[in-house]
Amino acid sequence: MGKLRKKHNWKGRQQNECQQAADAERTEVVVELQDGARLKGVDESNALVLPASKAKKKKASVAHVSTKKPLTKKQRKELQKVLERKDKKAQRADILTKLAEVQLPESELKLLYTTSKLGTGEKLYQTKHSSDEIKDGESGPKISSVSGANRKRKWKEAEEDDDEEKAEEKTEDKQRDKEEELKTKQDGESEKKVSDQKVQSKKPSEPAVFIPVDRLPEIQVCVCTRCVFVESRREARLKLPVLAEEQVIMEAVRENPCVVICGETGSGKTTQVPQFLYEAGYASGIIGITEPRRVAAVSMSHRVAKEMNLSTRVVSYQIRYEGNVTDDTKIKFMTDGVLLKEIQKDFLLQRYSVIIIDEAHERSVYTDILIGLLSRIVPLRNKKGIPMKLLVMSATLRVEDFTDNQKLFRTPPPVIKVDARQFPVTVHFNKRTPLEDFTGEAFQKTCKIHRMLPPGGILVFLTGQAEVHSLCRRLRKAFPFRKGKLLQIRNSFNADPSIPLYVLPLYSLLAPEQQAKVFRPPPPGTRLCVVATNVAETSLTIPGIKYVVDCGRVKKRFYDRVTGVSSFKITWTSQASANQRAGRAGRTEPGHCYRLYSSAVFGDFSLFSEAEITRRPVEDLVLQMKDLNIDKVVNFPFPTSPSAEALVAAEQLLVSLGALKEPPQTGRIKELKRAKLSCPITPLGRAMASFPVAPRYAKMLALGKQQDCLQYVIALVAAMTVREIFEDLDRPAGTEDESSKLTQRRARLTQMRRLWAGQGASLLLGDLMVMLGAVGACEFAGCTPKFCEDNGLRYKAMVEIRRLRGQLTNAVNAVCPEVAVFVDPKMTPPTEHQVVCLRQIVLTGLGDHLARRVQVEDVLDPKWKNGYKTALMDDPVFIHPTSALFKTLPEFVVYQEIMETAKMYMRGVSAVEAEWVPELLPQYCHFSPPKDAPSPWFCSTTGTVRCHRSSSFFRVGWQLPAVDMEYPDGLERYKLFAKFFLEGKVCPKLKQHTGHLLSNPSIVIKTWAKLQPRTQAVLAPLVSKRVDCRDALLSIWKTEDKFLLSAYCQWIPESLHQDVAKSWPPT
Repeated sequence: MGKLRKKHNWKGRQQNECQQAADAERTEVVVELQDGARLKGVDESNALVLPASKAKKKKASVAHVSTKKPLTKKQRKELQKVLERKDKKAQRADILTKLAEVQLPESELKLLYTTSKLGTGEKLYQTKHSSDEIKDGESGPKISSVSGANRKRKWKEAEEDDDEEKAEEKTEDKQRDKEEELKTKQDGESEKKVSDQKVQSKKPSEPAVFIPVDRLPEIQVCVCTRCVFVESRREARLKLPVLAEEQVIMEAVRENPCVVICGETGSGKTTQVPQFLYEAGYASGIIGITEPRRVAAVSMSHRVAKEMNLSTRVVSYQIRYEGNVTDDTKIKFMTDGVLLKEIQKDFLLQRYSVIIIDEAHERSVYTDILIGLLSRIVPLRNKKGIPMKLLVMSATLRVEDFTDNQKLFRTPPPVIKVDARQFPVTVHFNKRTPLEDFTGEAFQKTCKIHRMLPPGGILVFLTGQAEVHSLCRRLRKAFPFRKGKLLQIRNSFNADPSIPLYVLPLYSLLAPEQQAKVFRPPPPGTRLCVVATNVAETSLTIPGIKYVVDCGRVKKRFYDRVTGVSSFKITWTSQASANQRAGRAGRTEPGHCYRLYSSAVFGDFSLFSEAEITRRPVEDLVLQMKDLNIDKVVNFPFPTSPSAEALVAAEQLLVSLGALKEPPQTGRIKELKRAKLSCPITPLGRAMASFPVAPRYAKMLALGKQQDCLQYVIALVAAMTVREIFEDLDRPAGTEDESSKLTQRRARLTQMRRLWAGQGASLLLGDLMVMLGAVGACEFAGCTPKFCEDNGLRYKAMVEIRRLRGQLTNAVNAVCPEVAVFVDPKMTPPTEHQVVCLRQIVLTGLGDHLARRVQVEDVLDPKWKNGYKTALMDDPVFIHPTSALFKTLPEFVVYQEIMETAKMYMRGVSAVEAEWVPELLPQYCHFSPPKDAPSPWFCSTTGTVRCHRSSSFFRVGWQLPAVDMEYPDGLERYKLFAKFFLEGKVCPKLKQHTGHLLSNPSIVIKTWAKLQPRTQAVLAPLVSKRVDCRDALLSIWKTEDKFLLSAYCQWIPESLHQDVAKSWPPT
C-alpha cells in the first residue's frame, strides 16, 4: 500500500522503555493556587488549573548525555591534579600557620650568627639585603611569601589558560596541550622542591674555614692602614670601615667569581682585604695583589706582614728588579707589569687562588689589560674545576665601565661600597679662582694655615718639580728652620707663627733617601709641610697630615696620535682625583682641605680622569697581546677601548719593524680591512716581546749581536728606557750661594757631556753616545751617589739603569744562549767600526723617527732656520742646545722623541747617512725602476741579480741616493737570471760552452724573445719552479738532477749534448 503514514506522537511512543510505570493508585486532586511559574502552562491569568492525570515523563537526563562529549583521559588527569592541588592548599595553610607560631623573630636570628662562621652565612647575607626593604610597622619576611608566591602565580596563569581553552579553535589545541604538559611538569617539580625545602636547604652546608692569625695585641688594637712608619696617632683596626663589611665582602667573594669593592680612601681595604681572604682559607694558592707603583707594593707587603705577625717569607713582594718571594709565600704584592709577564708564561695563573687589582681608578694601561685578561681567565679556571676569584678595588671607581660592559663581564659583578672614611674631612672652596699664579695662592694659603690653625701637618699639591722647588724655597724663607734652635709646640690649640716649618719636597724623580724623609716624624718643635706632585694622591700616605692645599691642576703627558709628539700640559684635574687629594687629610684624624678654586669651577671638572690607554701609543701592548696569541686585538675586552686609529698605527709600526706579518695586498675590501687588524706575530716579534722594553728598542736588541755590539746596545737601550738620567740644573736659585753652586754644576755637566760624546766617528752617535759614556763612567766608578752628584747624574736613574741592564742581559741570554753576554762593569768604549754599526742599529729601530735638515733654498720663514723636517709634521723641529750635535747639524738624524716646550725639540738625537736609509728601511721608501746605467749584474757572493735604484722617503718625498740592491720581483728578474745562467756566471763550469752557443744569451731579455723557441724553453721551467737565484737552483738540483738539461741542450750544438749530459748538473 505504499509508505505508512507516521502516527501522532511517534517519538514519544519509541521511548516507552525509558519511562517509569505509573502508580496504580489514583492521585488526589490538588488545586495549585500559588507559585504558578513553577509549572508549565500556569500563569497569572489561569490560577485555578487542575493537574493532568497523565504520568509525567523524565527526558532531561537522556537529552544532556547525547549533546556533551565525555571527558577524555587527559582532561580527567588534569581535573584530578586540580583537586589534589586544592587539598594541598588547605593542608599547607595549616602547616604554615603552625610553623609561624614556632619561628624565631629576626632579632634572635641575628644573635645566632658569629664571625667565626665566615663563609657559611649565606642566609645572613640575603636577609641583610631584604631587611632594608621592610617598611616600618611591618613584620619580617614570612615563609609563605617566600616559598609560595611564584607557585601561586603559575596556578593562576594555568587556570586562566583553562578558561580560554574552551573558546579557542581546534587548530590551537595541540600547541596548548604541549604548554600545559610543560606547566604540569614544572608544577610537579616545584612541589617536590618545596617539600624538600621544608626539611633541608637548597645547598648542602659546608664547614666553616677559618685560619687563625696570631696578631700582636697592640697591632689588633692600633694599626695604620697604609703607613710604613708607626705614628703617634694610630688608627684602631677594629674601627676601620672595611672591617665592618668583612662578612658582606667574604660572602660576596664566595658566591661570585668577580667582585668590585668601591671603598673611600682611608677605609683600609688595601691592607685588610688580603687578610680577610687569608683567614677565610683562600690561601690554598697565592693571594696576588697588584699595585700600580713599586713603592706601594713594597710598603704594603711590609705593612701586612707586620699586622699579621708573619714573616716576609709568607707575605712577600715582587717588583721589576727585586723581590723576596719564596716557596712559602701566601700573600704576594706586585706591580701590574709583573703579573702580566706571569700571564705570558702561564695563561691560567694556576699558582694563584685570588687576584686583587688595587687602585683600579688610576686606570693605568697595564691595569686595563689585566682586567680584560682576567675576565677571561676566571671563567676558564672555573670550567676546569680550579676556581679563581677576582677582586677589583678602588677608591673612586667608574663602576659603569665594569657593570655595564657586557664585553668585559657577561654577568655584572656585585659592587660592594664601603662608604665611610674613618675621619671626616671638611672641604673649603675659594671665592675666586686664580688662573695664572696658583703657586703664589698656594703659598699664601699655606702661610695662613700655619699662622692661624692648630698643629697638624700640611700637604700641598702642585703640578711639577719646578713648582715644588719654588714653593719650598719661599716657605723656608718665610718660616726658617734651624736645627740648633728648636721650640716646643704649645699644648693649646692656638697656632704659633713662631714655630718653624719643616718643608720637604716629594715627587717621583726625587732620590729615595729624600722621599723617605717624608715618612719620618718631623723634628720636635716644628710643623711638617710636604709640597708634592700627584704622586702623593693615592699610593703614599704621609703620617700626621691634617691640612691639604689643592691647586686643582695636574701636569699630564699628552701624545699626538698622528705625529707622535709628546708634550706636558697643565690641565684641571678630575673630581675623583680632587676627592682623593682631600682624603689625604682624613687618614689619621679629622682634617681640612682647602681648594684654590671655586665650587663652580669644581662642578665643571670631569667626573673621572681619562684612562691612560686612550692618550698614549699602544704598540707595546699590541705586541704583548699578539704574543699571547690574541690576533684580533680590536675584539679584546678593554674596560675602556683605545681608539681605532691608535690600534691601526700600532699594527702598522709593528709590521714595519718586522714583528708582525704583512697583511695581504689583494682581495676583497672587507677582507683587507679585517686583515689589517689581525696580523699574526712573527718569530722576530716573539723574541721582541720577551724584552721588557718598547718595540723599537726591542728591535735594536734583536739586531745587536752583530760586530760584538750587544753589550753596548743593552746599555744604550737601558739608558733610553729610563727617563731623565741627567739632573735638572736649570731651576732658579733661591740664594746667591745656591746660584753659584748651580752655575758650577752646569759647567761641570757641560764639560762631561763633551767628554762622553767623544770626537770624530763617536760624535756622530750624538746624544746616545753621551748616554753610553755616562753609563760606562758611572759603572766604572762603582755607581756611587757622590760620583752621580759631582757629574750631574741622577743616582736613582743610574741604579735603575744598572738593574735594567741585568734584566735585559738575562732576557737576551734566554732568547739566544750562544751569545753569552754579561754585564761588564769595566766596559771599554766602542771602536769606530762599532760606532758605525751602532748608528745603523739605532736607525733600524727608530726608522719612523727620521728627520732631514731644512735646505737653505727652502728657508722661506726665519723660524725654519737650523730646523729639521720630519715625515709626519708640518712644523719644524730643532736640536736642543744641550745636544752633542747642536753645532754639527747633520743632514739626516734620528731622534728618540719630540718634546714640545717653547719650541719642538728632538731628544736622543743621532746622525745617520742618507745611503743607509733605502738599505735598512726599505719599508719606508718608494723605489724607482732599476737604472739602465749601470746595467743589472749578477753578484757571485750572494748569488742574486742586483741593480741600482733611486728612491724617495715615505710621504714627504725626500730624494735619496741610488743604491745597489736586489732586482725587484717579476718576469724581468727571471729573464736576467736566465741570461747570466747561459753566460756561465751562475755556474762557472758552463763558461767553456759559451763560445758554442747557437744564439746570444742577451736575446732572452729582448721584447721579441718569444719568437725564439729556445728562449721559452729555458725561461718556462725557471718561472714554474720560481728559480731566480743560485741558492734556489742548487736546491732544485738536489731533487731533480736533470733540471734545465734539455733546455740548455737547445742552446748548444748536438755534438756537445752527450758531454754536457755526463757533467750535469754543473755544480
